[in-house]
Amino acid sequence: MPTKAEVEQQLKKSGLLGLIGNTPMIRVDSLSKLTGRDIFMKCEIFNPGGTIKDRPALGMVVHAIAEGKLRPGMTIVEGTAGNTGIGLAMVGQSLGYKVIVVLPRGQDGAKLRLLALYGAQIHETDPVAYPDERHFFLTGKKIGTSSPEYWWANQFDNPHNWGAHYETTAPELWKQMNGDIDHLVCAAGSSGTIAGVSRFLKEQGAKTQVSMVDVNGSGLCNYFHNKKWDAQGTYTMAEGVGITRPTDNFHAAKIDDSFSLPDQALTTLAYYVRNKEGLVMGMSSMLNLAGAFKKALSVPKGSRVATFMCDGGDRAMAKMYNPDFLKEKNLDATVVNDQELLDYFQHL
Repeated sequence: MPTKAEVEQQLKKSGLLGLIGNTPMIRVDSLSKLTGRDIFMKCEIFNPGGTIKDRPALGMVVHAIAEGKLRPGMTIVEGTAGNTGIGLAMVGQSLGYKVIVVLPRGQDGAKLRLLALYGAQIHETDPVAYPDERHFFLTGKKIGTSSPEYWWANQFDNPHNWGAHYETTAPELWKQMNGDIDHLVCAAGSSGTIAGVSRFLKEQGAKTQVSMVDVNGSGLCNYFHNKKWDAQGTYTMAEGVGITRPTDNFHAAKIDDSFSLPDQALTTLAYYVRNKEGLVMGMSSMLNLAGAFKKALSVPKGSRVATFMCDGGDRAMAKMYNPDFLKEKNLDATVVNDQELLDYFQHL
């Protein structure tokens, strides 16, 4: 049986998969100048599938092949409300595997079109709360474990999800910032990113404080503080983040603090940075940036705050950048000035 390194080396010879990782960094100038703290984003939109989820998609597949769990002719199955399905569909298409993606209805149409372009079979479920048996994760698990010809990727509890970020994302971030990271702010869905990156940073003996930003209504922030699920309110913006149960990946994370933000915060900041410096990004990215901005306002001047641009604006056209959707959800896209933005976030 080939080793993980041998499998990885062979897979990356395919060309496309060799482009995953080694993404650039940017400094968000408008927010950095406004706060007096440097806010950086690692631009995971430069991965070939357009999101940070390409990394765990490849990592989980590499390990599954090396461990003999995924063999030629088998079908990859995953339950996802975010971009992991697209990453797996891309990796699967590149390597000749069929892919079945189970996701809740109501996801941005761009994601569905990309899944179809990559040849994935799409299975939509009712958008119900866990542990309803119709939940996308439980439906995906039922399908994924129903046949020996299926490999259930199980991103939420697969250690090779966070392992991919520990092995690639975190060392890249550490090197690009010369080991000088005062704060890392990151949202959590499967929790793979925050688990892998936080574990790596803590092992460097770093001063880095890790904060998990959550969406109002998910309950994950409350679970972090009180070990109780109390998901109050609703959220409609961020997809693939904000979960209703702890996962193995979440338990692997090294988190120092957590706070939550409303949909309006994401919306207000999205239109501010679009107008200020042409930054248009996905809703998960906006949650990360809003969290980094909020954190920057509470730490000493000169601090360096890092987060991830994990998806692009093409994934948010139907919601974040859709006036009709915003109006339906009573969200205000009015562009605010510098002082109005500061006042709003300081009072959240």
